[in-house]
Amino acid sequence: MDAFYKVATLDYKELAIACDWTALLPERSASQSPLRILDVACGSGKFPAALRAHTELRTRDECSLVLDLLDPSAFSLVEARASLLSPFAADRDFECTLQDLPASAVGYDVVWAVHALYAIPETELKEASSAFLRAIGSEGFGFIAHATHSAHYLAFYEAYLGRFKPEGTPFVSAEAVTCAFRDAGAHLDIKPLSYEQIIDDDEVLEGFLQRCIFDSTLSLKAMLDDEVLGAYLQNCRDAEGRFHFRQDVSMIFIRP
Repeated sequence: MDAFYKVATLDYKELAIACDWTALLPERSASQSPLRILDVACGSGKFPAALRAHTELRTRDECSLVLDLLDPSAFSLVEARASLLSPFAADRDFECTLQDLPASAVGYDVVWAVHALYAIPETELKEASSAFLRAIGSEGFGFIAHATHSAHYLAFYEAYLGRFKPEGTPFVSAEAVTCAFRDAGAHLDIKPLSYEQIIDDDEVLEGFLQRCIFDSTLSLKAMLDDEVLGAYLQNCRDAEGRFHFRQDVSMIFIRP
């Protein structure tokens, strides 16, 4: 995970600087209640940390942005809660999938899912999108950041499944997520974001790629020696031996 986040931290930085988050999350007076956010599949809290590091949100009053955390992993909930610093503060935990979000979890100013929905089976996207939309308050909005089918995260995982785990399920793409929300009647504003992750350290590269495919048993040598994965990786390598992984992300803003 440490190797993965040495690279993947860029995902959250790019999202933090791509939008005017101080405007999207307007400051409220002391007499008003704080903005309430549902962080879907919160992981270890990297997105709030990036917003604090790269935007002016860090200058706001303590606890002005209150997060309810949703994740099926109890470990992730603990990690995310421990990572939150002012102006972010944690309130409730939901140890469940988005599909199982309690009906009482409603009225949020913001519901976001940041690189969070890849493992949802396509057959459950309708249920997941309905739960997401139900949670947004009447004046609120949703935000989803999700890799497209051409992005490294999806392309490399699909190549891995084809060679080493043919019974596995590919990650759901931004295109499929978009279709599910449109089918649910949501109003979408989609902004593309593209960037490259560059790695010149074999140990970091191995750990990053292993986390991309959730397989810590497959060594970097085995990946490079494989006919398909090796060709993919060599195509990402420059003349100096550095690896460039292109990420194409859809930033999806949602109004019910």
